[in-house]
Amino acid sequence: MNYSHQVSGIAVDQPSHLKAGSSGKATSDEVLIGLIAGGDKDAMRLLYARHNVRVFRFLMRLVGNEASAEDLVNEVFVDVWRNAGRFEARSQPSTWILAIARYKALALLRRRPLDELDDDAYESVADSADDPEQAVQKIERSAILQDCLKQLSTAHREVVDLVYYHEQSIDEVAEIIGVPQSTVKTRVFYARKRIAELMAERGVERAWL
Repeated sequence: MNYSHQVSGIAVDQPSHLKAGSSGKATSDEVLIGLIAGGDKDAMRLLYARHNVRVFRFLMRLVGNEASAEDLVNEVFVDVWRNAGRFEARSQPSTWILAIARYKALALLRRRPLDELDDDAYESVADSADDPEQAVQKIERSAILQDCLKQLSTAHREVVDLVYYHEQSIDEVAEIIGVPQSTVKTRVFYARKRIAELMAERGVERAWL
């Protein structure tokens, strides 16, 4: 996947004093955001390198279009650069970044007519330890699951994505989407139930969620 390598005019390929070496690993996201608030471009590069792929995948599942997701990734990190000084550390930086991404995605979806939504299939990656038959079965099941996910409402699809693909807690998901924890739990329950129904219609007994 080739992302744009400019965030607000900042090249994001080669950080200097915060390279992902021993010093980079010791630098927490909270520290990086503090440095970004002070205008540290190297900290911005490292934060981008850590989170751009997961943000892209989250956006891709919401907007269903690779080009749009790539554009939104850059918009998200432009906002991170501009608003780092407002980060109050009441949540994890990754939660804050995904909340920005969600806002961007929903804003885009509100602007797009339904007939422009992209139905491209998501990539499926098989385990290299699988034999050919197992690999094909996993790809087929994954393709069916992804197709079922796309049939969920945006509200249900985003909680499934955050909980199961991004491993966010119920508390974190509630903060990202701005609803009570009980609402998140309810949406997860009904999303799983609907996926199971859709998978069963396709001859698959389990939804793998």
